[in-house]
Amino acid sequence: MLSIGEFARLGQVSPRMLRHYDQLGLLKPESVDSWTGYRSYSVQQLGRLHRLVALRDLGFKLEQISELLDQEPAVEQLRGMLRRRQAELAQTVAEEQGRLRRVEAHLRAIERSSTMQSQDVVIKTTEPLRLAEANDVAQSLSPEHVGPVFRRLAPELAGRIQQAGAQPGMLVGHYEEPAEDGSVVVHVGFEIGDQTVPAADGIDIVKLPVSEVASVIHRGEMDGIAPVYESLIRWIEDSGYRLAGYGRELYLEMTATGASVTELQVPITK
Repeated sequence: MLSIGEFARLGQVSPRMLRHYDQLGLLKPESVDSWTGYRSYSVQQLGRLHRLVALRDLGFKLEQISELLDQEPAVEQLRGMLRRRQAELAQTVAEEQGRLRRVEAHLRAIERSSTMQSQDVVIKTTEPLRLAEANDVAQSLSPEHVGPVFRRLAPELAGRIQQAGAQPGMLVGHYEEPAEDGSVVVHVGFEIGDQTVPAADGIDIVKLPVSEVASVIHRGEMDGIAPVYESLIRWIEDSGYRLAGYGRELYLEMTATGASVTELQVPITK
């Protein structure tokens, strides 16, 4: 018979881990001294311990290990379990590789520019948004051309929503693909949730689709938003994603002179 320390050394595990396996019922000692409580193991139990350690190393869950230890599985059953584990590990590797690319993108963004806090870039799935919106054409996507469209449409739109007996929620902007001359259709909307706002001349009720986006928070006036967009797009490309559409802007906090906290969301795909 072997003491718990001797058995642990032979199996290259700690005595604490042997006690843990005993508590879980995975590897009971051959005998336990009724007076001292000392555990003793037989040499024959090394085979079970080695199999337990090997299965843990493969990443099997404890309940799976218990099943494999207590019965001799058929070859097809074991092959199926190993293939499932192979698929799980492949998925984990792919996720970690994606995480590595994002870390590298963060580092490159930090080295290139101080306009965006790159550690704040988040990949997420958007919430559905129901908007009452209006649109107009801006000469380009630059703030000097987009800004006047917002300042003209937003107050009028908010007033018409209130006239319908509803309350305008968060201000949202989104864009269509620019035309050949650089002009772009700008959509300006307010979130209305489940409130009733009738569509009317110049007002559309739309639901923005749920999509996967790269998101970053911009703090400051809209005049400084272009470099943030540029940094975000470089981060997306460096992270192994592709652009899947034009961005949307969620104006989370507004001041008299313009937005002070804005969430920029750019749709992405692999």
